[in-house]
Amino acid sequence: MKQDDVLRVLVITNEMEDAEQLLSQLRNEGIAVRPCRANDEDELDDLLASKPLDLALVNAQHRSLSIKLVCNAIQKCGKDVPVIALLDEFSVDGVIESQANGALDAIDTESSKHMINVVRRERDNHNLRKRFRFTDINLVDTEKRCNALLDSSRDAIAYVHEGMHVYANPVYLQMFHLDDFDELEGLPLLDMFTGSHVKTLKQILQKVSKGEPPPSEMEIEIEDNNGGKKDVMMEFSSASIDGESCNQIILREKLVDAELARELRDLKTQDLVTGLFNRQHMLQTIRESIGQVVQDNIERSLIFVDIDNFDKTLTQIGISGVDLVLADLAKVIRSQLSEQDMAGRIGDRNFAVVGHNHNLEDAEALAEKIRVAIEDNISEVDNKSITLTCSFGVTSIVENISSAHDLLTMATSAAHEAAREGGNQVRVHDPLKIKEGETGDQLQVISMVKKAIEEDRLILYYQPIVSLHGEEGEYYEVLMRLQDEEGNVVPPGSFMPVLMEHDLVKLLDRWVIMNSIKSLVKQRERTGNPVTFFIKVTARTLDDPTVLSWIAKLMQEHRISGSSMVFEMPESKLMTNLKTAKQFVKGLKELHCKFAIEQFGSGLNSFLILKHLPADYLKIDRTFMQNLPKNEEHQEKIKEIAQQATNIGKQTVAEFVEDAASMSILWQCGVSFVQGNFLQEPEKSMSYEFN
Repeated sequence: MKQDDVLRVLVITNEMEDAEQLLSQLRNEGIAVRPCRANDEDELDDLLASKPLDLALVNAQHRSLSIKLVCNAIQKCGKDVPVIALLDEFSVDGVIESQANGALDAIDTESSKHMINVVRRERDNHNLRKRFRFTDINLVDTEKRCNALLDSSRDAIAYVHEGMHVYANPVYLQMFHLDDFDELEGLPLLDMFTGSHVKTLKQILQKVSKGEPPPSEMEIEIEDNNGGKKDVMMEFSSASIDGESCNQIILREKLVDAELARELRDLKTQDLVTGLFNRQHMLQTIRESIGQVVQDNIERSLIFVDIDNFDKTLTQIGISGVDLVLADLAKVIRSQLSEQDMAGRIGDRNFAVVGHNHNLEDAEALAEKIRVAIEDNISEVDNKSITLTCSFGVTSIVENISSAHDLLTMATSAAHEAAREGGNQVRVHDPLKIKEGETGDQLQVISMVKKAIEEDRLILYYQPIVSLHGEEGEYYEVLMRLQDEEGNVVPPGSFMPVLMEHDLVKLLDRWVIMNSIKSLVKQRERTGNPVTFFIKVTARTLDDPTVLSWIAKLMQEHRISGSSMVFEMPESKLMTNLKTAKQFVKGLKELHCKFAIEQFGSGLNSFLILKHLPADYLKIDRTFMQNLPKNEEHQEKIKEIAQQATNIGKQTVAEFVEDAASMSILWQCGVSFVQGNFLQEPEKSMSYEFN
């Protein structure tokens, strides 16, 4: 888990229960929180001085800490901590007053959805501000290094904005026998050249001013201050200086045959099989297109082309034959493009097209045009007539997506969708389209899980839980996984959040419990050792009045004792379902089963929950494991939890252990058990050597 994933939140409420309720709502929506609470001005000042914070939730009617006082305290310490006001009685006047006192927004404490939306927005904004500050610092450092490289370059390099020089390195100045950039600054580029090529250069600069890309290079004659003339090659590329878009000019003397030099440069950017641009050059083109969209507000599109049934064609005509077909395919693609459009091969079976001045509708039409041309094309290879079809994914290059990888992923996903629907189709991904409601997606997920249950495609994985103090027996956490129709494992995170709101999740809980008991019996018989399983249950199961009696019957049928099973739930879910959780845990105790609280320590005072729920194990919140060897605050928190747990007869489990150093620290802190990929990743079999 990255640091940005954990929300360090200051909660200022009149009652502890109100704070815990807010935190539980955040966790139930998948927001990992690290909370702290202030009751008066001294505590507030201490917290601001000692703890990094991402957000403050402040009750507008707090007895001693007003919104204005909190905002002023944050401002005085020079921290960026957005403040959100909590209104017991929501009104427009209340929102305006809170904002006037320094809060960024105000929310209704009775509307959890409003709170979640505002918290997510301010968390994302806060992270963006942090990244911007970090990027700004790095940018200054990068610019210094770039300037040093430009100044030390052996090439003559200049930057030109609207036809005027704005920078030139020493070699460029030397080429024109100039002593200082002051002699060049503000001079038009055209004034530096002579001969018949000047007219061509003027036309190029005019096109560039209209947003059109310059040619990669041209031959031109220069005249220095001493009247000397020489032919040079001028290379163009897009650039920026001081935040302004411009063009980088590189001048190189003609030391070899111009045609040969051009061929050598082309080879660096060309795919030898197809003659199109290669992957590296296409990625650079996409990145440059993103910059042009941002700086010049022009339209660009990306088309991803995926050959249907490529493996079948490969088997039919072999590798050498496929190369011929790919070359033919490249010619077909190129024949449908304008001079400004760029096409390249970016994989064994994939091509990409960057459309110039194309909106999404134009790009879709171009993709359809290419699709038809490919479908109609026939390649002759070894007296065989080969026809191909392709699946196309189309997307826009937009300014709020700054990664070439992200754009390719969107176009690729659209092409794969076309392929799944039979191929030889065009599918569009609109990055600006607001997502539709989740109802359709939810129904699709539910249908997928039901079908997986019917076709017996649910499987159990096991991860060992290892005692640090010589506890006898084997301990495993049971994890449910789902296989799709192709046999790929689907992680629970992609479907469990949807199922949490539906009764189908109770059926999954029962499937896990029943199959865990069967597996437990087999493992005990195989090894002869006592075996304990940690089994997750959801809040929906707490509401099932028959589940405890059903568990009892399974235990009797398979002749196992309740002490072999530890049922577990997250602290946040227990806090919001406390009444039903108490009844459930009480029933488990009657069956001699054990109970564990996951994500323990994430609340303001997590040990208070033990007054209501007599848990046997406390599984420490995963956020405390982040960067544990270097984070003394996390070490102290884990040590505090472990000591308090030991004092009241509870055992602790540290999950997500990823390195040997953390193991040593957890042992020193007095943690009872450890679990994580450092010991063993979840596997289908139980083969860990506990001895």
